[in-house]
Amino acid sequence: GTSTPQNRLPGTPAPAPRRTVSRAPQKRALPGPGHPSLEPLKSGLSAGQRDPKGGCSDPRSLCSPSCTAIPRNWTLDPAGDWHYRWISLMVLPILYNWVVLILRCCFPEVQEAHTGLWQALDGLSDALYLLDIAVHCHTGFLEDGILVRDISRTRRRYLGSWTFPWDVMAVLPTELLCLLPGVPRVPGVPAARANRCLRVPRLFEAFDRCETRTGWPNVFRMAKLMLYLLLGIHWHGCLYFALSAHLGLGVDPWVCPSSARPLRRYLHSFYFSTLVLTTVGDTPTPQREEELLFLTAGFLLAVLGFATITGSISTVIVNLSSASTAFYPDAGPVRRYLRAWGVGGRLAGRVVRWHQHLRAQRKLPAEWEVLQHLPRGLRAEVAASVHLEALRRVGLFRSWEHGVLRQLVLRLRPQVFGPGEFVCRRGDVGREMYFIREGRLAVVAEDGVTQLAVLGEGLYFGEISLINIKGNTAGNRRTANILSIGYSDLFCLGKEDLAEVLAEFPCARAAMEAKGRELLLRMGQLDTGAEAAALAAEAEARRRLQGLEVALEGLQTRAARLLAQLEASALRMALRVQPPPGLPSPPPPPPALGPPRAGHRPRLSTGGSERIGASSLPVPPGA
Repeated sequence: GTSTPQNRLPGTPAPAPRRTVSRAPQKRALPGPGHPSLEPLKSGLSAGQRDPKGGCSDPRSLCSPSCTAIPRNWTLDPAGDWHYRWISLMVLPILYNWVVLILRCCFPEVQEAHTGLWQALDGLSDALYLLDIAVHCHTGFLEDGILVRDISRTRRRYLGSWTFPWDVMAVLPTELLCLLPGVPRVPGVPAARANRCLRVPRLFEAFDRCETRTGWPNVFRMAKLMLYLLLGIHWHGCLYFALSAHLGLGVDPWVCPSSARPLRRYLHSFYFSTLVLTTVGDTPTPQREEELLFLTAGFLLAVLGFATITGSISTVIVNLSSASTAFYPDAGPVRRYLRAWGVGGRLAGRVVRWHQHLRAQRKLPAEWEVLQHLPRGLRAEVAASVHLEALRRVGLFRSWEHGVLRQLVLRLRPQVFGPGEFVCRRGDVGREMYFIREGRLAVVAEDGVTQLAVLGEGLYFGEISLINIKGNTAGNRRTANILSIGYSDLFCLGKEDLAEVLAEFPCARAAMEAKGRELLLRMGQLDTGAEAAALAAEAEARRRLQGLEVALEGLQTRAARLLAQLEASALRMALRVQPPPGLPSPPPPPPALGPPRAGHRPRLSTGGSERIGASSLPVPPGA
């Protein structure tokens, strides 16, 4: 079946010569970052990920059948767990440098007593700092909402940011300055490591991430502010001891007393700084200019910095109470309203007991206000994880699909009714139906005492007044009195929400209508004659609608046929008007010199092909 020079047709191009493919591995040129073949990857999977169909999405790696799922260059997701664990670990060396370096600088005996320990901890801290730079180079970033995992791009982005020079300055080996002649080794080594404190932005990042992830954010904020407070007192105390050592320990009542134990000296300095920075006062009167300046600077720091920290602590405490108010309604405004109108006694007691029940049993009637800032999909998942199990205990929903319940759970509103409270009364206009999540309710007679039936967990009521059941004599009115025996936790579903759900899922609508018809038959409120008439009218309307649809289709067909005939006629007319090929087109007629005379008829041309076109043209007088 091959084409040879003998049997190839004339004019057919010669086939390309066959290339012999060797099985030896060959080097392939990889496309650059701006190659067109890489553009689709910018909007698809992230670089370095594996395509679910089996291909490799990394444009810089050769995809082959032996390509494994392990990427060649690992990267961290900045919102992932491993990145969170790493920045949490980086809190330790940063706090170590902020706490220990100033202590070793101001208390030389502490530096001399544990030199080996400090050298080991300093080396470990520097190693973690260097590893953190490597982690920065391997941390992905978001571009157009997609996580970029290309190691070359993440490295280039980090090296071009302001964070990189800051991190490099924080890890420079400035201890080598102590090798210069004339520089004392103690306390020169701790002071030379002061650049390690520049890594504090990483500490703030870790605190922000932990505050977002923790389940007790207010407690974490309180602990963070207390840490800042203690760290400020620690630094001020160390500087106070350094000034006291410079002036002379125990030379006057203001400076630190001379004590043989370093712990005693540190505790005295910490106590003195606490008195100064908390503006408690009760400190010895300074005697020298240095003491006056230091104490004045401490008071200014207390007024500016520590007042801010104290105000933040008070804000956190206020947020602790406001957080519970966001979940549970406040009984204070209702009680003040009742007191203003002179309403009290049993009604006010019921209001108080209802609020107490909400807090004691952790009932959240305003939970949708808490979740309203979430996207609809995420809000549906949260609501389903909380309420889906309770919905499945409702007998009506046991056979419903999971998609129906997910749509339904977004529209449910929890409500709590107290003992002796009517959920609905007979004759009221029904605007919602209820599902019993927890508690017991009674169907009572008109006297409000006689119990006709008791409804428990998993049952529902109120749907008859919402769905249009043919033959229902009550219409959209309630057919029974429902009274809460104790505290009842219900799900409320509005009429519009129920209609939207049932419109999307007709099987659920049919099941609910059948259940409501059975209940109406039992209660004697279903007019079978009216139901049959309504069904007959609906069937007749459906038959007429089908007839109208058939007639409309026929009209559309006839209109399309007439339109086709009109187009064909117009085409034939245009062909008749056109002159035969080879003949010149007729000259345009001269313009009319005036209005035609009365009774004068213009002369028509007798040309064969021009008769139709010239009959409508005006002819000047005397032509």
